[in-house]
Amino acid sequence: MRPIAIPANIQEHNQPNEALLAGLDTIRAGFQRLLKSTPEVSVVMPAYNEEASILKTLSCLSQSVTQRSVEIIVVDNNSKDNTEAIVNSTGARCIKETKQGITPARNAGLAAAKGKYILNADADTLYPPHWIEEMVKPLDRNDITSVYGRFSFIPTAGTNRLVYFFYEYAADFMRWINKKFREEAVNAYGFNSGFKREQGLQVEGFNHPPGANEDGWLALKLRNKGFGKLYYVTSPKALVWTTDRRIQMDGGLLKGFKKRIKRIVTKKAEIRHDL
Repeated sequence: MRPIAIPANIQEHNQPNEALLAGLDTIRAGFQRLLKSTPEVSVVMPAYNEEASILKTLSCLSQSVTQRSVEIIVVDNNSKDNTEAIVNSTGARCIKETKQGITPARNAGLAAAKGKYILNADADTLYPPHWIEEMVKPLDRNDITSVYGRFSFIPTAGTNRLVYFFYEYAADFMRWINKKFREEAVNAYGFNSGFKREQGLQVEGFNHPPGANEDGWLALKLRNKGFGKLYYVTSPKALVWTTDRRIQMDGGLLKGFKKRIKRIVTKKAEIRHDL
């Protein structure tokens, strides 16, 4: 059962910067607690002009519950706003990537990461406390090379949350079609997926051909290299909440839904990842 309302443990972080800045000491303490020793898990997040949202994301991640040692890496991709200053104020690690674009940013994060496992995150997404642990557990298996998870939408432009509740079930059906009949790798999104770092380096990271997107193409490369299967994490404890800004960029929910339906029924299975 998908949630109709945004849960309290997500809403407490879905606050304006002014409210969250009062809790900076708690956020810093959370990241210090997570990084127990040499990191086993690296959560890598590209960011470009994300001052309005990234503190929410970092606040969530600082409250993660896991016994693993975790580092948080934000890749500042030439932000012109206060993104870098906000990240530094939380104690998360911030690195710079001057080559513009999501693929160079993700590759820079991969190169800088020290963890055995990489989890891909985004600066407009909120993560529940057990997300890291639930996403990493399948990667402990030798036959699993990459994981991807479930998500729900946080409305930003007036769309009723109940509308998205039903839309998400339709999207689940589309992902099932991809897995069973088309290409499962298109289900891997850069804000909610993971892989083993050494395997990612062996396939040249997020590099991809024109017409493909970096996140699904990496999952495809890992599987086709023979490293193992893809794994869909369905635990309610791992459900992440992302804003609907990509849908709004598509012209709204109706236009975005038509676009995704068209992609499903076309014969060519593209490795693309608009939400």
